[in-house]
Amino acid sequence: MQILNTSKWYLHPVFIFACSIMALATALVLTIYWYMEITSALEIIIMKFNIDPSLIFPSKTGMIFFVLTLLIIVVLAGIFLAFIYYQRTLRLFRLQHNFINNFTHELKTPVTSLKLYLETFLLHRLNRDDIRKYSQYMLTDVARLSEHINSILNLARIESRNYGTEFLNENLVEVVQTFCKNNHTLFRKGLITLKAPENTKFIYPINKPLFNMLLMNIISNAVKYNDAETPEVRISFRLHKQKLLIAFKDNGIGIEKKEINKIFRKFYQTSGSEYDSIKGSGLGLYLVFNIARIHGWRVSAQSNGKGKGSTFILSLQEEETIHRKRKNPWKILEKNESWS
Repeated sequence: MQILNTSKWYLHPVFIFACSIMALATALVLTIYWYMEITSALEIIIMKFNIDPSLIFPSKTGMIFFVLTLLIIVVLAGIFLAFIYYQRTLRLFRLQHNFINNFTHELKTPVTSLKLYLETFLLHRLNRDDIRKYSQYMLTDVARLSEHINSILNLARIESRNYGTEFLNENLVEVVQTFCKNNHTLFRKGLITLKAPENTKFIYPINKPLFNMLLMNIISNAVKYNDAETPEVRISFRLHKQKLLIAFKDNGIGIEKKEINKIFRKFYQTSGSEYDSIKGSGLGLYLVFNIARIHGWRVSAQSNGKGKGSTFILSLQEEETIHRKRKNPWKILEKNESWS
């Protein structure tokens, strides 16, 4: 798809669309006007010469006029809808174009870095401490590459509806606990706490790899988009109005209210000085949104603005929930060490 050259104002699609609408609307108005004028003139002639009206006005004239008017209205509506879809496609193309540019840069940077470190190893004799330091830098670059490649692969899996495994009934609290245990090294700079009713099971059918992918994106974003000395993520389970709510609350850099409705869009990346040093693919929250939708859930975001943290909430219907009799004692895991 190519974007039209809009350097000449009369070739701009918005101008062409407006002219088309005006032309069709003018044609409709003139048709009605001329019809009324001709009808009035013919009525005068009929009355003057005592002509049978059925000879001048066939019985289907009104119906024909109505059908033609309806067809013109349908054409106008079709043009308008086509224009809306064109604008959406154009916006998606621009987002995709920006994503490709950013993604290419994100791939090129760690590859160049890895090449430089490997050349250093080949050309110089390094002591053990330098080797350890440069190896750590290389592992960081490899992790960045792996994250971006996984984002693309995960996007392809979800959009092709190739989920890999079946949906099985799982206790969500246990799944979240297991995920945090298995991945605590990835979030070792942060503090993750879990709050859930003790002796209560929340059994839901889930696709476990997809659900783990959802958890990975939400928690890693909370740690990554965070300038606090100790990034915190508080995960809580609670029942509210026949729904189970799973909240992920962080102390990160927050989200402006005008951005909240946009962050789940494909390729969308928030702008601002707080985000300039943090490069992403614009796919993480898009994947979260689609994984929630695949499970029949809803996901939303809340924030009081930049610097005030964010909360992401999964909303699940309560029908599949299994409760035990004991009421509301809470179990809190205070530190990452508690996961292991």
